[in-house]
Amino acid sequence: MSTQRDVFEYALVRVVPRVERGEMFNAGVLVYCRAKSFVAARTHLDEAKLRALDPGADVAGVRAALRAVEGVCGGGQAAGQAAGDDPGRRFRWLIAPRSTVVQPGPVHTGLTADPQAEVERLLDLLVR
Repeated sequence: MSTQRDVFEYALVRVVPRVERGEMFNAGVLVYCRAKSFVAARTHLDEAKLRALDPGADVAGVRAALRAVEGVCGGGQAAGQAAGDDPGRRFRWLIAPRSTVVQPGPVHTGLTADPQAEVERLLDLLVR
């Protein structure tokens, strides 16, 4: 018996402590599955890496920015102005390039039967 697999998109969330230097590390993953009307983000900040790249980094500020990414994915009041947007619009808003410390990476695609499990798998594989 085969399990239905749907196309999903994902992007890494990167921390770029000093934009002018271009150094970065992965701190989260965004996953969107249109067929399931699913969007989610999970983050994990490695403070040692952050401080190695920028000893004066605003750790609390970076944590707040990562929480905001998760909040936009979750919708509701935590999504701020994006609260009324559908999952696809929230994902597209989050993957738009910005010149900030917390930035999205390129979008990739795959197939999955369980988008929520994909979020955890990608977080373990690409971030932790």
